[in-house]
Amino acid sequence: MQIDLPPRNQPRKTHSFTFLLNRARLRQVRRREGHYLLRSNLSQDSPAKLWQLYIQLTEVEQAFKELKSDLAIRPIHHQKDERIEAHIFVAFLAYCLQVTLKARLRSLATGLTPRAVLQKLAGMQMVDVRLPTTDGRELLLTRYTEPDADQRLLLAHLKMQLPKQSPPKIVSSNPAATTAPTSM
Repeated sequence: MQIDLPPRNQPRKTHSFTFLLNRARLRQVRRREGHYLLRSNLSQDSPAKLWQLYIQLTEVEQAFKELKSDLAIRPIHHQKDERIEAHIFVAFLAYCLQVTLKARLRSLATGLTPRAVLQKLAGMQMVDVRLPTTDGRELLLTRYTEPDADQRLLLAHLKMQLPKQSPPKIVSSNPAATTAPTSM
């Protein structure tokens, strides 16, 4: 666009301003909308390979963003190498589970995000109830909360079923004395 302004010493009025639209330049800009220009020092690679590398880079950046936000993984300053490795391993497993959930959502529940699913299912919890017996052992009941209507609908949409509630176990302080599950 070319804009002509009146000289500084002339009074400024609406009709003293003129402009000219450069239609060829506008067409060129519009044709480039939505296109990327990648600059690289990798001159031996084909443009398709460079694009693939760029997409991988954006996916890695997105993964780190999700690790920090959606999975709430924050820096933890460990003192021992094995703890650092364990922390990285657990973070990687969480990321793998999130990627798997994202792929499942893409095919079964388009429009849902892993974050939304995790928030919806966060109300479900699992708990171990330990009841002491008169002979010194414990009755162990592992239970999870029953899903509400929305959670049941979401699980059905994802074609997932919760396992049946496990039967109670009788546990002793001596691991060899633990008995098989009993039915009540």
